[in-house]
Amino acid sequence: MHPKQKFLGTRKLIKKELEPSSDGRTFEKLTLGSYVWISYEEAYEQVCRFASGIVALGHQKGEKCAIFSETRAEWLIALQGCFRHNFSVVTVYASLGEEALVHSLNETEVTTVICDRKQMNKILALGDRLQTVKRVIYMLDSEEKHEPLSIRPPTSWMVTSFEEVKSLGQNSLVQPDLPSAENIAVIMYTSGSTGLPKGVLMTHGNMVATIAGVSKVIPDLGLDDVYLAYLPLAHVLELAAECAMCASGVGIGYGTPLTLTDTSNKIKKGSKGDASELGPTLLTAVPAILDRVRDGVRKTVDSKGGISKKLFDIAYKRRLAAIEGSWFGAWGLEKLLWDALVFKKIKAVLGGHVRGMLSGGAPLSGDTQRFINICMGTPIGQGYGLTETCAGATFSEWDDLTVGRVGPPIPSCYVKLIDCEEGGYRIADSPMPRGEIVIGGPTVTPGYFKNQAKTDEVYKVDETGMRWFYTGDIGQFHPDGCLEIIDRKKDIVKLQHGEYVSLGKVEAALIVSPYVDNVMMHADPFHSYAIALVVPSEQALKGFAHAKGIQFESFDDLCNRDEAMKEVLQSLHKIGKTAHLQNFELPAKVKLLSQPWTPESGLVTAALKLKRENLRKKFDEDLKKLYA
Repeated sequence: MHPKQKFLGTRKLIKKELEPSSDGRTFEKLTLGSYVWISYEEAYEQVCRFASGIVALGHQKGEKCAIFSETRAEWLIALQGCFRHNFSVVTVYASLGEEALVHSLNETEVTTVICDRKQMNKILALGDRLQTVKRVIYMLDSEEKHEPLSIRPPTSWMVTSFEEVKSLGQNSLVQPDLPSAENIAVIMYTSGSTGLPKGVLMTHGNMVATIAGVSKVIPDLGLDDVYLAYLPLAHVLELAAECAMCASGVGIGYGTPLTLTDTSNKIKKGSKGDASELGPTLLTAVPAILDRVRDGVRKTVDSKGGISKKLFDIAYKRRLAAIEGSWFGAWGLEKLLWDALVFKKIKAVLGGHVRGMLSGGAPLSGDTQRFINICMGTPIGQGYGLTETCAGATFSEWDDLTVGRVGPPIPSCYVKLIDCEEGGYRIADSPMPRGEIVIGGPTVTPGYFKNQAKTDEVYKVDETGMRWFYTGDIGQFHPDGCLEIIDRKKDIVKLQHGEYVSLGKVEAALIVSPYVDNVMMHADPFHSYAIALVVPSEQALKGFAHAKGIQFESFDDLCNRDEAMKEVLQSLHKIGKTAHLQNFELPAKVKLLSQPWTPESGLVTAALKLKRENLRKKFDEDLKKLYA
């Protein structure tokens, strides 16, 4: 439809250097150039060549490919190349641990692994444990050289580069074997908050239904848009978003979370981050990342102090009043004044041209949503969906400035509520029906790979033949048809005296505290109160300590000080009261932990959701002491 339109953009690496920090550690800093683009026509040619190349390598019909790589243009080219010959693709998070990786590849009997150079070393190191792998295709960055392999692969493996596969395909082009709607497109391994990851089967029909639904609800999606891609493509949110962009002729520029803005960790001071270089009109973000954007702006404003902070506070309050519907807030010329005077520099953080953000993965806090709306001048389309529904379920309308809601069902979905007796949620509740969220329609996937028992537990077919997925999330429908997520079935714990505590609901409220980077609530049914593990904001907690004259040797030492724990606990109680939480829902005690929770540590998923069971196991002694 648009062969000459720019499609996939990648930045050139100009310079890579190590910089020492004040504590003696060294950090890698990158200087990146402008985006280099290939058109839709050029991408199509690369897809055809890659598809023919993997056939020439010996990949057979019925065998599965796995893509194990950070998000990049070749990821999408490899995916479409596999689709061209109806090869099912297994997707694996680059941050997945060894056990989960081996489990995913062995369970699906993958024969061809497509990976970047960094992940290839992981694959080669696990060679003896991977039972069915025969071929490894590795991607190289433009500045990387074909260096000898640092780890010797098993003798039966064929290891070759992405470019060599395309060259092979160019010399032996094969006619495509295109899939039908019911064929399996992707087996997506969820990062899973408990146990080993489960493989969700997605058909081509599921993917098309989600793309069609999402494309309808993003206004004026088309050739004038540029999308910034940086979230993991192994996550259903990013995969669905990029496929929807592709279907609408949008240009996709690739970045990374560590090079996103001019002040990102890996960007050399004085050089441009991905957003300011690309100038995207659209991007996707999970709530945890938007929370960091909010916290980063607030910290910058607070550190400047003086007239700058006063101006920001006045501008924010005036615009907040307008967004909340007051005629006495900042409208018209006053809005333009504050935009020019205060918010223009903040908008430039993401390139200055963003007309919309797609948020998903978890409900976005009202505080963050208002902050992004005001400071970035950007509407946020909040989506709700799961891997099991191919990302499809609901999506809020662009001009909906209400907070805490995830919109109405997308056109390719049905959503209903059913009674949840254990939490006391019923569809007969007033003023709004409440219950477990159940999703039906063509986006609902067939189930879990080689796990019929779990499939039968959460997927049901009704008397009309409609397939439904029982999400375990608790929601309520507003009178205008918009859904709000209010709880999670498995996060509801009954305390000793019969009160119910929703751990996820309390965490969502407490994360707003300026002292909190991350928090996990814990409630033991044999006790009458809840407790919390908190990863505090280092800057905020040190700021408190300096203001109070508290001496400490290290951040870890500060986290163990009674004064610090008391201050954080008071902040949590104050925030909780503002959020109308009951006394029994608030933590009675807290433990402050100095080390952040990362996907690499196995304590949060790639989408930065808590892995509750892993956290409980790792900090078991701390939890026991809090209840002692």
